[in-house]
Amino acid sequence: MPLFKKRTVGKPGEWYYCLEHKKVEEGPECPAKDRFGPYASRQEAEHAMESARERNLQWENDPKWHDAPAGEQRGD
Repeated sequence: MPLFKKRTVGKPGEWYYCLEHKKVEEGPECPAKDRFGPYASRQEAEHAMESARERNLQWENDPKWHDAPAGEQRGD
């Protein structure tokens, strides 16, 4: 068991969205694997999941990311 726990030090004014606790935090409180960010404002961090959903939808519908020729489905 380690004697010292490594703590991530955050900067004031950087906002993150914690995926595990479903909350906004100023400066990272949780490990990087459990958070989105940094965001410039609290409001941006509050909408992190919406922004991710929108970006995912854009990527899924971007023809540059589809390698299958027209008329064929990927994964077949």
